Amino acid sequence: MDTINNDIAYTLVSEKEIDEIVTRIAAEIDRDYAGSDKKLLLLCILKGSVVFMGELMKKITVPLEIDFMKVSSYGSGTVSAGRLNILLDLARPDMSELDIVIVEDIIDSGKTLSYLVKYLELKGAHSVRTATMLDKPSRREVEFTPNYIGLDIPDEFVVGFGLDYDEKFRNLPYVGVLKREVYSN
Repeated sequence: MDTINNDIAYTLVSEKEIDEIVTRIAAEIDRDYAGSDKKLLLLCILKGSVVFMGELMKKITVPLEIDFMKVSSYGSGTVSAGRLNILLDLARPDMSELDIVIVEDIIDSGKTLSYLVKYLELKGAHSVRTATMLDKPSRREVEFTPNYIGLDIPDEFVVGFGLDYDEKFRNLPYVGVLKREVYSN
């Protein structure tokens, strides 16, 4: 772990702060879905969101199901490809019975989540909301506001707690700002 910690400029969100964020969002979801006659489905967007969703689902007390989608919106490194490819789709016969909460690790441009919300609504979901651990509203390219927001952060390149750079750093227990020299080379 020391090797990857050396690539971090500073800690942006500590383990304690992450736990507080997850606890708060879980309580908000519990409040909003208590007594619902629909199935609550946490929909994890792979890969980065799996750590956040794992912690979030442990703290939600209302009955829920989980499922996964995998989408690709990035080319390589830090450059967006500008299009969305669905690599693993959600295929369920009970879409009209689902209150879906899309779980995302971080929102930048908003394009991916904006598209996915509309896509799942067109597939017949009863309702679709979004939860993100981190939000960068300064990077927004489309009109989009998540329903559940852990923390607004500055426009920094962050890794850890599921977030990666070139598939590395996901295993950090905190969110840190990556040193510029790591991704500028």
